[in-house]
Amino acid sequence: MNDLAGKIQDAELEVMRVLWEKADAMSLIDIRKILSDRCGWEDSTIKTLLRRLLDKGIVRLEKRGVYSPVVTRDEYIQWSTHTFINKIFSGSAKNLVATLVSNEQLDEKDIKELSAMFNAGEKNE
Repeated sequence: MNDLAGKIQDAELEVMRVLWEKADAMSLIDIRKILSDRCGWEDSTIKTLLRRLLDKGIVRLEKRGVYSPVVTRDEYIQWSTHTFINKIFSGSAKNLVATLVSNEQLDEKDIKELSAMFNAGEKNE
């Protein structure tokens, strides 16, 4: 698991989402346009967030004004999921799923898909 993922703050996550949406490195101009439209942020805010991400090693400067993520979306999701399950469910993914089922947050289709995933996992063992 990439420990850098745990250093991403909420506002920085918005910047990361923009970088993750694009497969290649992005120019500062494109990042600013998207975040300005999406979040209404000023240029100075966006530059500050990018500088913080650079300082943490979460993004890299490919060349002047062009940024790419070091931490992938999958790494962040893995870290976030692990942290959430540990914090809220004392490390029990089973209790997370049980809560989703008991609160009717999973419909029959979801349950069937999860069941198929579990069954496929058993066959691979």
